[in-house]
Amino acid sequence: MAYSQPFPSTAPTKSADPHYGPDLAVRLICPECKDPNPNIVEEFGSGDLVCGNCGLVLGDRVIDTRSEWRTFANDEGDDPSRVGAASDPLLEGIEQLDTVISFRDGGSGIARELQRAASRSQNNRSERNLLTAFRDISNWCDQFSLPKTISDIAKQLYKRADEEKLLRGKPVEAVIAACIFIACRKAHVPRTFREICNLTRVSKKMLGQCYKALEQSLNLSGPESMPLANTPTTGPEKLLVRYCNHLDLPANVQAICSEIIVNARNHGIADGRSPISIAGGAIYFTCLLLGKPKPIREISAVAGVSEGTIKLVYRLYYNDREKLVKKEWIESGKADLSRLTIEPVK
Repeated sequence: MAYSQPFPSTAPTKSADPHYGPDLAVRLICPECKDPNPNIVEEFGSGDLVCGNCGLVLGDRVIDTRSEWRTFANDEGDDPSRVGAASDPLLEGIEQLDTVISFRDGGSGIARELQRAASRSQNNRSERNLLTAFRDISNWCDQFSLPKTISDIAKQLYKRADEEKLLRGKPVEAVIAACIFIACRKAHVPRTFREICNLTRVSKKMLGQCYKALEQSLNLSGPESMPLANTPTTGPEKLLVRYCNHLDLPANVQAICSEIIVNARNHGIADGRSPISIAGGAIYFTCLLLGKPKPIREISAVAGVSEGTIKLVYRLYYNDREKLVKKEWIESGKADLSRLTIEPVK
């Protein structure tokens, strides 16, 4: 808009200038072409205002006010709203926005009636429970520093279990914990029962019951559904990555420790022990073997097992140390069997 001068404080009289007011006929004309009917093109890709006839740039930093998506009216209907977060495919068919009616109505009672009408039109109880469970899964995965892929897998498992009523009567927290446990297995970033229980405050017994029920009902086949101690994809060597990082051990300790665990499994050493116990004992054995000892209490705190359990696994490894330690490690000077002692060093 172009104004010759500001409006006066009082209304204009009949004697006022007829041109006194906004000029609604202002048009942008290319100074090069001077065409009375200009062809001005807004190029949002470059943010320029360009003359379509001669290509002269008439303006820059043009703001694109269009939507960030394309709309195919025949398929999707109207242009989607810009309100709210991105849609979640797991919540398909469920309204993801809430409407809250204010209590302030001047005492007329209209707000109460509107709240009743809104409550009747809101999601049913099962949908609200599903939204709450999804929110808890996201929060717990964030606390556990788990990637979004694991959170999505856990949500899919929970939604399927909820739709098929697989764990009716079980606490929601236990079902969520079991879904997170299975999701970690399927994503090959396993977490132990103890870690999941500490995160979700669910008892180990209840977690095991829900896990077994989901495993049988969902027909989880393959290495992801096998016990943690019996599958190489989720065995104790997979726990070494986190444990060695927490203990600030070099990369060569983790690599050699992993090979020692595999050799022990091939020779049937320490079979039947839990993966956490094997990982803790193997780390202690490897650290002494390579001359980089770590106190048992530190390994016990990181692995979440007692010092006595770590000593027991260490003794089993020590008795068959010739089978576990490769000759090239000794010849290269990396390992030395003389550093190992019968009684573990505290």
